[in-house]
Amino acid sequence: MKWPMKWIDTPPVWLAAFCAMGWGLAVLLPEPPLGPWSVPVGPVLVAAGLVLMFAAVVELRRHRTTVVPHREARALVTTGIYRFSRNPIYLGDVLFLAGFLVWLGAALPLLLIPVFAWVLQRRFIIPEERRLRASFGPAWERWAERTRRWI
Repeated sequence: MKWPMKWIDTPPVWLAAFCAMGWGLAVLLPEPPLGPWSVPVGPVLVAAGLVLMFAAVVELRRHRTTVVPHREARALVTTGIYRFSRNPIYLGDVLFLAGFLVWLGAALPLLLIPVFAWVLQRRFIIPEERRLRASFGPAWERWAERTRRWI
């Protein structure tokens, strides 16, 4: 089934929804705090996620290909941050969410992190990899063999 509002089915919208869910859990089900370490660690993870996302977008733009998940790529980008991860933007999204949830200081919302990673993989990564394999064939296969999906 086609999603009626495709523009809403984007990783930033999913990220915002998971951040909101985490915040809601932290507010509605208060629990003992994670500890004082969460205050500095949270922002560091958020910043690391933003840096990864920025580096990936710069590399995609340098190769004049799309950053929009549901569009066809014009180029197979295997340089820059893409030498280390096939999905640095999604990895950045997960780090951002983890940092935000750690920053909240509650443990229960941390359970959302693997759920979010699963959503990204099912909704975006697997379909993107199918399109890249179809478009770039052996070049994609070689890159996928030597480059991990996440890290």
